[in-house]
Amino acid sequence: MAGRRLCVPVRPGAHGASARLFRTPLGARTAVAFTTPERLRATLGSAHPWIPLAEPALRALARPLGVHTLTVDPVLTARPATDPAAVPLATRPGAPCARRWDATATGTVA
Repeated sequence: MAGRRLCVPVRPGAHGASARLFRTPLGARTAVAFTTPERLRATLGSAHPWIPLAEPALRALARPLGVHTLTVDPVLTARPATDPAAVPLATRPGAPCARRWDATATGTVA
């Protein structure tokens, strides 16, 4: 696969396109490529921009950023969606805390 062209997802910018980096399920950064445009579209959607790039070129782009892993043909997964009303208020992100810290009660504020 060294000389083979891969479909690399990119992010358009003011000075051209830059390769998108993703995270593995364990949180490590990885470069991502697909063997065919159809696989890229099936995973990221038909409107996602991409460029053809050889594997060594993609690795060379990612290496200075500290990314040493290349994932080819990933299948993205997500947690099942839940109804926000079904999640108790205390466990929702941004929900008020059950107890508030009171600086005057601990003597840290005069």
